[in-house]
Amino acid sequence: MMNNHTLVKEFILIGFPVGPDTRMFLLGLLSLLYTFTLIGNGVILRLICLETRLHTPMYFFLSQLALVDISYACDTVPQMLANLMDPVKPISYAGCITQTFLFLTFAVTECLLLVVMSYDRYVAICHPLRYSVIMSWRVCNILSLISWALGFLLASADIILLLPLPFCGPQKINHFFCEILTILKLACADTYVLETLVLVGATSVLVGPLSSIVISYMRIIWAVLHIQSRKGRQKAFSTCSSHLCVVGLFYGTAIIMYVGPKHGNSRGQKKYLLLFHSLFNPMLNPLIYSLRNNEVKDALKRVLGKGRPS
Repeated sequence: MMNNHTLVKEFILIGFPVGPDTRMFLLGLLSLLYTFTLIGNGVILRLICLETRLHTPMYFFLSQLALVDISYACDTVPQMLANLMDPVKPISYAGCITQTFLFLTFAVTECLLLVVMSYDRYVAICHPLRYSVIMSWRVCNILSLISWALGFLLASADIILLLPLPFCGPQKINHFFCEILTILKLACADTYVLETLVLVGATSVLVGPLSSIVISYMRIIWAVLHIQSRKGRQKAFSTCSSHLCVVGLFYGTAIIMYVGPKHGNSRGQKKYLLLFHSLFNPMLNPLIYSLRNNEVKDALKRVLGKGRPS
């Protein structure tokens, strides 16, 4: 069937179909947000490395989350900025597949890290006397390694399904990066089964971990309600509030994109929702943890105080 067709070796990302003035405005705005994302998550990583008081399982997993958020942004935003500067500049087939693979890896890894962080909070609040034993550094490293490994393996499974597909045109991707479902629609083959498998996999990766988080927090709430002192209840809830905000942002946007209804102009809407998911979420996460966490704010003050001349 492919004898009369030329296989596509590069794609063109449509990105933002706007005029030159708006494009330059978006270029400046997204560059600024990208810089904030790198600085914010970089500061979180630096604080956790420097401050011995933050050398706990909770902040270890937070450092892993910051690392994933930096990787997220570095995978999608540079190509987005390049596309704004030159809308017709293509991306190679290999580059597109690599970008898809990395995005899926980081997405699944973050999804699993949020589950691990909820388990950490569950153990800290429901089993405080056994916390140091259950959440030993060996266990923390294993949980982190499993999250990264599963992210790599599940992303590899999707890419293995994608690689055999022929692409003979069109070569324009209606997105600002190589999103897997958008790429599948360009294949010169029937991709219904593959699209279904990708959606089923995405649904499983989202619903399964989210269910675990919900169960953990149901037990946390039950335990907190049995704490006698009001100050103790407030302290317990405060340690979970930042994580709950991040969970809400991550899973809320992801579920709408991959599990939500398909109707109307949903493809265009979900494209911009994915922009929020891949750029704004990583930028907001360090702000949420720094603004709502006294230990992080105190650590930042100590580090800044050490850096001032006496």
